[in-house]
Amino acid sequence: MTTTTQPRLTDEQVRFFREEGYLAYRQPVFTPAKFEGLKNYFEQLLASLPADVRPESMDLPHYSYPELFKWLFDDEVLDLVEPVLGPDIALFSSHFICKPKGNGKRVPWHEDSNYWMSMLDPMEVCTVWLAIDPSTRENGCMQVIPHTHNTGRRGFSDYDWVDGTKNVFGNEIIKSQRDESKAVALELEPNQASLHDGRIIHGSAPNTSNIRRCGYTMRYISTRARYNHEKHGEYHGIFLARGQDRAGNQYLDPANVDPGILQRRSWHGKMGH
Repeated sequence: MTTTTQPRLTDEQVRFFREEGYLAYRQPVFTPAKFEGLKNYFEQLLASLPADVRPESMDLPHYSYPELFKWLFDDEVLDLVEPVLGPDIALFSSHFICKPKGNGKRVPWHEDSNYWMSMLDPMEVCTVWLAIDPSTRENGCMQVIPHTHNTGRRGFSDYDWVDGTKNVFGNEIIKSQRDESKAVALELEPNQASLHDGRIIHGSAPNTSNIRRCGYTMRYISTRARYNHEKHGEYHGIFLARGQDRAGNQYLDPANVDPGILQRRSWHGKMGH
């Protein structure tokens, strides 16, 4: 858990991220060998899914498959988020979101922070969205609405219900609190990534193309943020990735995750994010 002296983002890129709420990083995140290793590992996980489980729902796979920490704690990823979060970094969550070709579900307009209310103080999360497949407008790439992390409702909008059979989850920011005309499509090649603030409004269209669209979301926080383990620790935990704790947080051991934590998540209705 060493700290790099060579961050991968320029000062201008950090300024852009802070002002706009997102950043497209159109360079390779991992070395080719590391990326192929992750992609192959994902393909194995995807192939093992039960037939009745949608591939969009592969939430928190690192709880069940600790091999993923090899990539989640890799310097090539942490060096991307350190310029944003500082040298003391914790892994908050991860999620493979895979939209199959032809019938991949839509992701409604939302803020990640809406699902994490009372979990973090301050609400400062940097998500690295790593493209496993090409991610384009045609197959439903992620879109963001710039500046919404620090304007308007600042990560805590009001929501309406939507059809859960057509959407990855069943609620969406009300139309009066989002301006889709300002959305930016984050098209990426495999092994490229986007970074986004947990409070920004984002979503994606369904995948009706003949090309699968998969990404791996790796979510990080500064250890200066206080995680409410007392309220949420039964079904969610964080992991120290780099540096040291700064807020008195409790951390899970990557080599010894309680196998019952995912069952308790389902009991609490925590599916996704």
